[in-house]
Amino acid sequence: MFEKQINLTWLRTFDVAARHLNFTEAAAELGLTQTAVSLHIRSLEDRLGSRLFQRKARHLSLTEIGQAYVPTVRQSLSDISIVTASLFGSTTSRMITLMAPVSTSALWLAPRLPKFREANPDIELRLVSNIWTEGTGFDDVDIELRVGRGDWNDTPCEKLSDETIVPICGFGLNGATPKPSDILKGPLIHVLGQEADWGRYFAAQKIAAPEKVSEYFVDTMMAAIELAATGAGYAVIMKQLIDMANSTNVRVAIAGAEVPISNAYYLMRPQSKRSKRPEVQLFENWLFEEFSASFTASSI
Repeated sequence: MFEKQINLTWLRTFDVAARHLNFTEAAAELGLTQTAVSLHIRSLEDRLGSRLFQRKARHLSLTEIGQAYVPTVRQSLSDISIVTASLFGSTTSRMITLMAPVSTSALWLAPRLPKFREANPDIELRLVSNIWTEGTGFDDVDIELRVGRGDWNDTPCEKLSDETIVPICGFGLNGATPKPSDILKGPLIHVLGQEADWGRYFAAQKIAAPEKVSEYFVDTMMAAIELAATGAGYAVIMKQLIDMANSTNVRVAIAGAEVPISNAYYLMRPQSKRSKRPEVQLFENWLFEEFSASFTASSI
């Protein structure tokens, strides 16, 4: 008996790659990168101790053992899908529930989710938003995105990206390019839970924080962006969210340099059997790819 456990995600990747005989096309179907597909195949081959593909320049083919293995893998994956659907219902068994901060949901996740759904039409997505990290009140969450320092004790987490903040104001409201010195005149817009960000920004720029300046306090970064867009004042927000907010209609202008912060996005993994499902692991891989691409684009 073969005693080594085999990752089902690797087997699904093998099935799709064997059908296309092209890692790039397999990646497109799975919603992954070509590099991720190659890693899945190499991991499976290492676990099995046999090569499943012959790799040549611009050519990919199955080895003899790969040809013998793929029909059984394909039938087994199909059997698992059929039995699961018959016992639990196809929608329920392929539903992923994702929780994220409301601003991240609206500005970052929502524009990207259709791409994942297009590549994985059999996976249903349910997105629920929260404002505060604690006390979410949802027990059936598969994946949670949090912003913080990664020092939570309630569930394992993995860092998705480093983050920077930038000061913003309304775009083109006064017909002049905003200057960092204008920020000192205020008003300053604070996000509850992130009130220290203005202090971090001024300290990084070696600027004394202004005193007796008018202030606003809001509970989400999205509200702060909207308030700044009206010309009500200046907010300091994660640059990734600003890039996404301006992607279709430029409404806010960046009024100063980027400043790295210790807060970052983290992927939280609830301790439940639900989080081990292949579709959840597939979505986790996709999230890592999207955050990596987003951070790279934001840094250019």
